[in-house]
Parts: sequence; structure tokens; C-alpha cells
Amino acid sequence: MATVNLSDYKPLNITNAEDFSIGIVFSEWNDFITYNLRDAALEILKKEGVKADNIKLFPVPGAFELNYASMQLCKERKYDAVIAIGCVIRGETPHFDYVCSAVAQGIKDCNILTDTPTIFCVLTDDTKEQSIARSGGDLGNKGVEAAVTALRMIDFKKNLSEKKGNIGFGHS
Repeated sequence: MATVNLSDYKPLNITNAEDFSIGIVFSEWNDFITYNLRDAALEILKKEGVKADNIKLFPVPGAFELNYASMQLCKERKYDAVIAIGCVIRGETPHFDYVCSAVAQGIKDCNILTDTPTIFCVLTDDTKEQSIARSGGDLGNKGVEAAVTALRMIDFKKNLSEKKGNIGFGHS
């Protein structure tokens, strides 16, 4: 069980965040969790200065479909980052293991095969209570962490291309 509140973060103060374009793909399966994750990510992106018009939302039926939708958005090259939001809760069959592994590999592929940072915000919990705790409950909201990660990766990529490989910039 996580011991850190996922909603604890310090403002990033990234310059030009208002120009960032971010796609958020979210699963409608377990929507009582994924909508909380989505809303927390949206709140942080806006708080950090990303214009609402530069954030596009893409619902998909389930976690498995996050891979296809995320890859399509990455291939479009319209987004500075993609956030993939989902929730898989362990059941009585090995289905949980297959879906979790496939989704993790698919999001990894987006990062390896495209030039768009793709953020993994998929809860893979044993119980509904664990998912609730990580989506606005006692442990905060993993959507906050995903938004911060997306902004930091966009900043990393922009600084890397501007500095031509000098990584001595930005955040500690």
C-alpha cells in the first residue's frame, strides 16, 4: 500500500505551459475511479497554466483500449504529451494480469516508438477500496501525479531540444 499522498506536489512554474497541447485518453470502465483521475489531471494542468482549449479528452470503453487510442494520438503528432488513464481491479480470473501487462506494454510502446511522452496513469489494484484511496481518497489522486509528470516530460523534451543534449536544466 502506498504511504505517500499522491496529491502532494509543488507548483512547477514551467514557462510557456499555456502553449502545451495534451491529449487525455480515459477508460469509461470503472468510471467512478477514472473520472476522478481525469478531473484531477485536468485541474492540475489548468492550474499550471495549460489553456483549456489545448487539452483534449478521449473516452475509450476500457483499459485495454488505452493502447490503441494513445498510439493514434501519438502518431498524430498534435500533442506534446498523452496521458492514459484507466483502472483495473483484480477479479477471480487471470484476466487482471493479462490486461495490466498488455496496457503497461502498450503505453511503453508509445514512449519507445513515438516522440510523444505518454504517461501511464492506470491503477492496477487488488480491491475497489485501494482504487478509491488512489483516486481522491486517503492516498490522494494519481491523476495529479500524471499531470505533473506530463508537464515535466514536455518541459524535458523542449529543454532537451533547445539545449541540444544539455540536461542541466529545470527541476531537481
